[in-house]
Amino acid sequence: MRFPSAWLKGISLGESIACELRLQIINGTIKPNEVISENRIAADFGTSRSPVREALKTLSNEGLIRLERMGAVVLGLSLQDIEELYDVRYLIESFAQQRLASGNHERLCANLNQFIDKLELTVKYNDSVEFSYLDFCFHEAIIIDAEHKRILHLWKSIRHIVLTVMLITTEEIFLEGETKLNEVIEKHRKIVKGLESKDVKLIQQVVQDYFADSHVTLRSSISR
Repeated sequence: MRFPSAWLKGISLGESIACELRLQIINGTIKPNEVISENRIAADFGTSRSPVREALKTLSNEGLIRLERMGAVVLGLSLQDIEELYDVRYLIESFAQQRLASGNHERLCANLNQFIDKLELTVKYNDSVEFSYLDFCFHEAIIIDAEHKRILHLWKSIRHIVLTVMLITTEEIFLEGETKLNEVIEKHRKIVKGLESKDVKLIQQVVQDYFADSHVTLRSSISR
């Protein structure tokens, strides 16, 4: 599994190392309680220890590792952790979408429909990585457009883990075939229609339905 090239573009070496380690921790390649050393990581990535320290600090702030002298102990991400992450996502996106019920957001909806068109292309080309990235960008666009500084700050604190989990779950969804993927795309269309309606109750129902279904998919994908 690879990270989307657009995500890695322009980031520091330390951030790039954090992305790879985060993926390995969440997908279970690096196990909980495993000790990882700065020297080993630096050797694996062919770099000095400075960007490795940057990466480990980031992962520590996310609660994935516990820093120790010259390295770290992996804490990992349990199913409960991931479910709680989705609870936070629900609270953020529910607030953001209901906030967007007022005002003119035609440009946002047009952008969201473009994301949906691109999602359909990734299905055609069987590109789960690009699908997950576009899916992520779709939801992030809504949160940004809500223009709420504290909500955006909260989102930024979890966005890296959210994308990593989406990469893993989307890969599993692709194994279920085109019918399932089209169902996922249709859920995104319903979100856009809800926003276009400017009906707070409808928007709330659409968000509830989206995350209820996503929760089922999440448990199925992570438990495999």
